[in-house]
Amino acid sequence: MEVHPAGSDSFFYEKRNLLRIENLRTYFFLEKGTVKAVDGVNVEIGEGETLGLVGESGCGKSVTALSLMRLVPYPGKIIDGSILFDGQDILKLNDEEMRKVRGKKISMIFQDPTAALNPVYKVGEQIAEILQLHEKLSKAEALKRAKEMLDLVGIPSAQDRLEDYPHQLSGGMRQRVMIAMALACNPKMLIADEPTTNLDVTIQAQILELMKELRSKFSSSIMLITHHLGLVAEMCDKVAVMYSGEIVEYTDTKTLFKAPKHPYTQGLLKCIPTVTGRLQSLFYIKGSIPDPFNLPSGCRFHPRCPYAFDRCKTEKPELKEVAPNHKVSCHLYD
Repeated sequence: MEVHPAGSDSFFYEKRNLLRIENLRTYFFLEKGTVKAVDGVNVEIGEGETLGLVGESGCGKSVTALSLMRLVPYPGKIIDGSILFDGQDILKLNDEEMRKVRGKKISMIFQDPTAALNPVYKVGEQIAEILQLHEKLSKAEALKRAKEMLDLVGIPSAQDRLEDYPHQLSGGMRQRVMIAMALACNPKMLIADEPTTNLDVTIQAQILELMKELRSKFSSSIMLITHHLGLVAEMCDKVAVMYSGEIVEYTDTKTLFKAPKHPYTQGLLKCIPTVTGRLQSLFYIKGSIPDPFNLPSGCRFHPRCPYAFDRCKTEKPELKEVAPNHKVSCHLYD
């Protein structure tokens, strides 16, 4: 089997794991019913690796990230599972212990920097606050380091930008500020939730190039959350495909693009437009993701699956290895 350079036979090699999520379940308890936003997720990320977490909107990607940060909003609750980070189960930490991890060891670039940045504080103050909290720097030292971080992420006139409020910056600049904040304490792991959403193509390319450079500089592991498979091909070592709160396929990036096995993954790849070949209608996956209050029995993808048979409607498939380093949740491979 041809293997992605960052993959190798140690794809599931325990010693290299920085993060291991096991049987994670995060539910939202609402008056109308229970939403199983994350329902039994299992993934691993090795040191210095980038994992792509992909799927349609509403499949549970962002809730997985928020669970990792222990920032699940009410009425959501992590009800089961473990999140082993650097050998420590962060779900067992108290609030004070978790605050020492969040921002210092694990950082997150949120999907919307406008909402994530505080509008009443200057950019420099917001970066400096993180450094004062985790690195115990004085305010002057923290502001000096904040300026260095803005330089690092390619913001021109960084000293002047320290005095700006978020609304005074463009969308691309705000995203760079978010990245500077996330990397200020040299975290071991970075979670990037749709880091290029709402940015024009030129800025998207710059942000991705910046993330590559910073990954190389700090040797950080990255969880890249996206529905953009082009970003996955360019950035990721491994890919976990999510559907309706579950992982349905999990392998290295090259294998996923060359030999996708789950019908949902195959459908996602067919949806990518090409610039070569004859003119034809764009493929789409029929139907939509299931109502979270009324999930289908058996395989959750079976109402949309072109290969579904009777067993798919009644029996839930398990995520299991069907080829070397390739896990799939589908009855077709039993």
